[in-house]
Amino acid sequence: MPTSHPESNEVYFEYDESAEACEVGDIVAFGTIFLSIFYSLVFAFGLVGNLLVVFALTKSQKPKSVTDIYLLNLALSDLLFVATLPFWTHYVINEEGLHNATCKIMTAFFFIGFFGGIFFITIISIDRYLAIVLAVNSMNNRTVQHGVTISLGVWAAAILVAAPQFMFTKQKEKECLGDYPDILQDIWPVLRNVEANVFGFLLPLLIMSFCYFRIIQTLFYCKNQKKSRAIKLILLVVIVFFLFWTPYNVAVFLETLKLYHFFPSCDLKRNLKLALNVTETLAFSHCCLNPFIYAFAGEKFRKYLSHLYRKCRAVLCGPSVHVSFSISESQRSRQGSIVSSSFTHYTSDGDTSILL
Repeated sequence: MPTSHPESNEVYFEYDESAEACEVGDIVAFGTIFLSIFYSLVFAFGLVGNLLVVFALTKSQKPKSVTDIYLLNLALSDLLFVATLPFWTHYVINEEGLHNATCKIMTAFFFIGFFGGIFFITIISIDRYLAIVLAVNSMNNRTVQHGVTISLGVWAAAILVAAPQFMFTKQKEKECLGDYPDILQDIWPVLRNVEANVFGFLLPLLIMSFCYFRIIQTLFYCKNQKKSRAIKLILLVVIVFFLFWTPYNVAVFLETLKLYHFFPSCDLKRNLKLALNVTETLAFSHCCLNPFIYAFAGEKFRKYLSHLYRKCRAVLCGPSVHVSFSISESQRSRQGSIVSSSFTHYTSDGDTSILL
């Protein structure tokens, strides 16, 4: 859940064990402005990019592959995640906060979309591992029906893992936060942070690293001319995930240590609160990049964007522009079919891109 709280006219203090006041009001004020702008930008870009993925997949006349199913669910996870951001924008800038029901629902959607997106990124890496490294053995298992079943299981897992993050959330004193039973006051925040670190970062990163390392090994023995592009895209996927999510997870881990009073200094508490705000923004913006990394790198989505572009030009500039683009598109389609056939042997599902 977003780490900032709505700004009020009160002065914000945190207290250490010696009861020395530690003012963090300036950091809260910074978070109010910074996060509200950031959430709005991520909402706009994330909404447009992931809706394009959904439209491209649902409107495509070609038979769906198991990869399409996972990409569709990744886009839906990101849409569920970004749909909560306008409410959090309202929360950080409005003194009244959110209603109790809205607080509960938005927190649930936020964490389900959060873990769902991470899990589907992981599933896509496993699917690519099966398609390339274990191509022969996995052909019968990588069907659309199999993809739908796996996707339903991933959604169930995302809900299950997200439940501890939102089950005690409620609106309390104008803030949307966890209201834990007395017996869980000390341990539950720690368990939440550990769960986010393990299931939201460490485990997915290990799985992705293993799968893509084995894929790169396999591609090195492949004589296809475009293997270097595929390897670069694989490295981009892992590096971007690591760069965007590592700072936030380190900050969450340090926040866990703070719960055990590892940071008695006021300056350290202030810096940690600021770090959580900043690294959170970096991590959340990853959902805007998913369409470009996982979807738009494939020929199917580039063709869909080209189709939308032609339609817009036809409306604005007249039918002559549409005709000229149709001719060039038919040429690209013939070229694409030749390229696609050369990759089928390595992907087992006829996708144009080695990775996607």
